[in-house]
Amino acid sequence: MWLSLKASRAREEDSLRSLDHLNDYEQQIEMLRDELSILDAQKSILQSRIARSRSPSPRRMRSRSPSPLPLRSYSPGRARSTNASRHAFLVARFGDIYSKDRFDAERILRMYISDMEMVQRIIYTAAVESFRAAKMAYRQFKMRVRKTLSIGHSGPESLEDTVMDYIVRHEDLYDVQSSVNEVIRSMNINPKISSTPEFDFAVISGFIRELCRVAFSMQTLTPPLDIAFGMDGEFFSETKYHRSVDSDYTAALVAYHVWPALMENDVVIVKGEAVTKRGALVCTFLKCLSWVLIFGTPEFSILFALQLSRSRSPSPRRSGSPSRWEY
Repeated sequence: MWLSLKASRAREEDSLRSLDHLNDYEQQIEMLRDELSILDAQKSILQSRIARSRSPSPRRMRSRSPSPLPLRSYSPGRARSTNASRHAFLVARFGDIYSKDRFDAERILRMYISDMEMVQRIIYTAAVESFRAAKMAYRQFKMRVRKTLSIGHSGPESLEDTVMDYIVRHEDLYDVQSSVNEVIRSMNINPKISSTPEFDFAVISGFIRELCRVAFSMQTLTPPLDIAFGMDGEFFSETKYHRSVDSDYTAALVAYHVWPALMENDVVIVKGEAVTKRGALVCTFLKCLSWVLIFGTPEFSILFALQLSRSRSPSPRRSGSPSRWEY
């Protein structure tokens, strides 16, 4: 009798636990239903916005510009709220490319080119051209986004903030391969990094791709980041560059650049690297003269004149502002 009573109590407790579980399941089901209702409402709002933005317009039908970007959802204020963290990440990534990826690219180039100076010139040119191509692509991308979002823009945020939020959220829409191709084309016609006919700069396309991605992302910052302009034969700046180990530390002129300095509002935040040697000015003069004689184009004539006038000018005043980031 006592055993049967104990068994019935155990069954009763199991039934109560099962009921508790059922209550939990029902509460979860109700919560999921509420979330589905919210998602359905958001979906309806987005569909109505997309329908308005895709309404036929005579101006859009006549336009031959690239197809509008897909309208995806975005988080208002994302660009502004993540600016500091993205800034820190991109500056660190730029340093990683300099300290790690650059040497990987050097090893690849040394398989084809024995001259170390030429290898370093190629890598520096790749960095400069990558920033140039990425900045151009960013301007075009931003114009397309602004044109697309301005059609049905409404809300408390300005159109410019909305455009920046969209770009930050969807940087995967950046056609980085087009920038890589543009960089390689520019390097192929650069007389300062002439190479053997069988050599192809595409062997460092992965290095160029990473530079383009970082350079593009840096344009989404407020303020954007850029690299410093450098020219062979310029006066060495302690605030912009480190001297390479094979430099002549008594020389005042830059023979060539190894890595560009990173700038924010014309202030150096990451120093670059340059090689200083005595006689750099004479070498630069002879190179510019040979470019003018060989190519005979106005661009090279202008470059020659700039180099010559810069060599005759007095030493510029150096800024005393120290670099915040050094490698």
